[in-house]
Amino acid sequence: MKTVNSLSGGKTSSYIAANYPADYNVFSLVRTSDKNCMFPDKKIRQEVSDRLGTEFIGTLEEDMIIYTMLDLEQFIGSKIDWVTGKTFDETVTRGKDGKIQLPTPMRRFCTVEMKIEPIFNFWKENIKEVVETRIGFRANETRRANTMIERCEPTNGVMTYKTIVGKSKNGKRNKWADIPYQIPRFPLIEDNIYKDTVEKYWQDKNVRFAYMNNCVGCMHRNPLLLRKMFDKEPKKMNWFVETERKAIKSYKNNQWRSDVTYEQIGKSLSQFDLFDDDFNECDSGYCGL
Repeated sequence: MKTVNSLSGGKTSSYIAANYPADYNVFSLVRTSDKNCMFPDKKIRQEVSDRLGTEFIGTLEEDMIIYTMLDLEQFIGSKIDWVTGKTFDETVTRGKDGKIQLPTPMRRFCTVEMKIEPIFNFWKENIKEVVETRIGFRANETRRANTMIERCEPTNGVMTYKTIVGKSKNGKRNKWADIPYQIPRFPLIEDNIYKDTVEKYWQDKNVRFAYMNNCVGCMHRNPLLLRKMFDKEPKKMNWFVETERKAIKSYKNNQWRSDVTYEQIGKSLSQFDLFDDDFNECDSGYCGL
């Protein structure tokens, strides 16, 4: 069975890439078409466009994530396949009327359309057989691993993806099917690897990492952390503010979070006493596959 390392750009999944060689290393990048969030280095912008096979203007992850993946590829000495889906701007624009529909913690279509689907499409085009996919859950995250395993129990431990496989007999409707494509495996849990081991490993390595991986304004993040991101990434956080404003005009109660708007978070007092360890993976916007 072929193996796949699913990379997020964080230290944990990068640790897996460095210590558990696989047949494929796959990274899915969240893009935006907003030129206010344009990646500043034109040459690197073109390189990313070439790798993705589509135009790259900018990302709503931290820009450092681009350098992480370029550094990591050099460090592990193996190719990293970059994939991407629709831009975040396209993802939240639902229907022909151009109205904005936001994902929520209970309706995470952003993760599906910008992370899971592009990786599945890569699998469908390049591998086409069930693979073992390494997931970056550490030894203290067995509950998350068990949840993923339970989701696979009805299909004999194999994760499936629902996708269009053709048309109905009259050709008017899409025909859907659940396609088996990966068996999740958790090498860090198996080998009892915790966060301190991962952090120590990267201390003297030539790989640059972002403050936190995944979207800077992920709705799973603690509001205090989101406020901190306003200071670190004001232009990108403004994208989340403006997108939410448009969404509220499109549909009633259409917010990133039910408890507070991002505009309110941005106007709150800055927090100067936050530490990385104050937040767990979900607070950090972790997108597990």
